[in-house]
Amino acid sequence: MDSIKLGLPPIARSDAQLFILGSLPGDASLAERRYYAHPTNQFWRLLGAAIGEDLQSLDYEERLQRLAERRIGLWDVIASASRRGSLDQSIRSAAHNRVEQLLQDFQHVQALAFNGSTAAAAGRRLIGNPDRLRLIDLPSSSAANTRPLSEKTRAWEILAQFVA
Repeated sequence: MDSIKLGLPPIARSDAQLFILGSLPGDASLAERRYYAHPTNQFWRLLGAAIGEDLQSLDYEERLQRLAERRIGLWDVIASASRRGSLDQSIRSAAHNRVEQLLQDFQHVQALAFNGSTAAAAGRRLIGNPDRLRLIDLPSSSAANTRPLSEKTRAWEILAQFVA
């Protein structure tokens, strides 16, 4: 039976310029209450390469500190859903976060980057087409996305222009 999974709260300073939005954290992340906690998820490597920092080697709190310093926020498009396992394809009955509220709560946001196609599809529906904001679709950092890491890294490099 599928169980209801509840997402994590947003992590960002009030002056965040870039938000990276995933779909819904996987089971490992939910168990640890940490974004991108599964050891095979490539998020920290991809983002680190994009901003020129080795985030992968840092502990979680140091990673979050670096993101805050670089004015990067993390959140998810889905607040809760029924899902067996961690795959996006298994998400059912999704309730969405108020992503559109980010624009009011975080006045400095210049870009929203969607980590994967599930996040992009739902996020773009929620946010519409805001004038002052760049919407970026990224290949998923999940190991379930089998695109070569080098290809993902090139796609994620676009984020560098939005970080302090």
